[in-house]
Amino acid sequence: MTKVEPSPVPVEIGRANVKDIRIKWNDEHESIFPARFLRLACPCAMCVQEWTGEKLLNEGEVPENIAPISLNLVGRYALQVLWSDGHSSGIYTFPFLRRICPCADCSRVQLSSKPS
Repeated sequence: MTKVEPSPVPVEIGRANVKDIRIKWNDEHESIFPARFLRLACPCAMCVQEWTGEKLLNEGEVPENIAPISLNLVGRYALQVLWSDGHSSGIYTFPFLRRICPCADCSRVQLSSKPS
């Protein structure tokens, strides 16, 4: 029988500064998500075509100075952000957030796990 490791979960979610979002995980990892990076990664149906995965969001329409207005937990599995551009339909699941963590350590893991 294969042992399945539980996905890391946030123990703290807040602001890293005026714009960026900081998540501390239960495995002691810390993720800092630049606001625009996270807004461009929005997985909602307005930003990504549900069936094909094609990106619908026009990056040029997302302001460089975008910022989160509020951060709201969705159950025990996701984060919803109200953005300064008025967008709020994206639900960022915790596994999704951990998978897209932009830190140097996670970026190396992401690169090494991509097929050649």
